[in-house]
Amino acid sequence: MAGGIGSRFWPMSTSEKPKQFLDILGVGRTLIQHTYDRFANICPKENVYVVTNEAYKDLIIEQLQINPEQVIAEPLRRNTAPCIAYASFKIAQINPEANLIVAPSDHLILDQPGYENVIELALNQAMKEDCLITLGIKPSRPDTGYGYIQFTDANKDENGRIKKVKTFTEKPDLELAKEFLASGDFYWNGGIFVWTARSIMNALEGLLPEVYNLFKKGEGKYNTAEELDFIADTYERCKNISIDYGVMEKAENVYVVLSDFGWSDLGTWGSLYDSLPKQEDGNAVIGKKVFMYESKNCIVNMPEDKLVILQGLDDYIVVESNDTLLVCKKSDEQKIREMVNDVNGNV
Repeated sequence: MAGGIGSRFWPMSTSEKPKQFLDILGVGRTLIQHTYDRFANICPKENVYVVTNEAYKDLIIEQLQINPEQVIAEPLRRNTAPCIAYASFKIAQINPEANLIVAPSDHLILDQPGYENVIELALNQAMKEDCLITLGIKPSRPDTGYGYIQFTDANKDENGRIKKVKTFTEKPDLELAKEFLASGDFYWNGGIFVWTARSIMNALEGLLPEVYNLFKKGEGKYNTAEELDFIADTYERCKNISIDYGVMEKAENVYVVLSDFGWSDLGTWGSLYDSLPKQEDGNAVIGKKVFMYESKNCIVNMPEDKLVILQGLDDYIVVESNDTLLVCKKSDEQKIREMVNDVNGNV
């Protein structure tokens, strides 16, 4: 899934070129390229499909060098349930027995072998029975920015890594997040799903029939010249709803694979800071000409040719991109969306 606009990574991420198409880690590869590389040992390259807004189709083909037919272009943003429904119907028309892995394009995963092991475990379970599987990430702190998955004691595999999901909780307050962490039976919701095409379509039919019925009308049109016109009309009439709210929180056959593979959703500058190597004073710096004096715990992202001297900053975000300079306290980064709206309304 690669259709988001990544507004919290402004000014680097813009609606014209969101964060999944940027090298925000400063390593020479964009986030979507990292995600594509991640599946090299999991499935053939021709089996990778990217669902995105039609505005980004050319960017995806350029960055991934894939067949244009592997890019599933949405005419409008309608959240993850329509996105997954569209992709599932399109792929099921090619192979009704397909096994599907749904992954966001902008996450960081540090332990590739561990990730592949978890995916294999989930795929094997999904092929054995009609179920919906989500990857739960072992929490390292009481973070209020993530959803949480509570699981039961019952094991679905001999190693005790696949559990039945009991509840989903979306972004709790700090006290509740601390309770979740202390209990030991809550993991973060990583937003990565594994199921068969048949299982997710059954779930959509039972729990989101209005979405299911819209896309079912396209059977026989997917992967033909009629698909684009059908999808344009369908998205105009389709509700905006997430797969978590529409399906996962209501389904009875949901399992979680307990995982720990160095994951971050890279949702904010603060989460990126946590994932980057630090200098002696805790500064995470991307940029070859950045000089820091009496500054600590900052994240700085500058163009390579920009000479930058910073003095006396503690716990700040400093970013220059697209002729825009942002200087913001890390603790206030939730205000960045508000700042973007103000800028767009006055520039």
